[in-house]
Amino acid sequence: MDPFFTLLHSFSLSLSDSELSSLKFLCRGKIGKRKLEAVRSGSELFTILLEQQLITSDKVAFLEGLLKSIKREDLVSQLKQFVEEGEVNVPDDEPDVHEKRLQKAAIEVICENVGRDWKMLVRKLGLSEAKMDRIVAANPFNLREQLFQSLREWQKWKGKDAKVTDLIKALRDCNMNLVADRVEQKLLLLNTGTK
Repeated sequence: MDPFFTLLHSFSLSLSDSELSSLKFLCRGKIGKRKLEAVRSGSELFTILLEQQLITSDKVAFLEGLLKSIKREDLVSQLKQFVEEGEVNVPDDEPDVHEKRLQKAAIEVICENVGRDWKMLVRKLGLSEAKMDRIVAANPFNLREQLFQSLREWQKWKGKDAKVTDLIKALRDCNMNLVADRVEQKLLLLNTGTK
């Protein structure tokens, strides 16, 4: 498998909906409106950029500019590392693919159902006040994005020790039992192979 495609795929998985929307907006001068409207994932957007040769494995300036614009310096540094070393080093510290899939589904449910009490949940997960304050400052009027970025920060901090069961336990500890039930239902559907 092409290491550059692997890198783009990992970028795609880590983009939030609002980040994808921002990327699509930034590409408006390069990609036709109808094509952009059909894009539903980072992978689809990257595929168009590859087809139009706006990005290639040895021409990444446009992609770097996009990632900087949405303030994803973590992805910019991965991209620079790829350019320097010609390969992607996926950290050993990450959970396995199945666990990541479960966490992604759980986080979607949590972001849809947890409102103003999100800080209580994130504190239960052990994230510091300073990190939460930084996330709030970066997303001042978007509760859902504040929660999403906080949960992603928790994933990065815990690495392979991040477990979906910890999310469910934290929800129950905060008396958010209805949300915990919805997460468990979603995971059950995923584990039985249906959406």
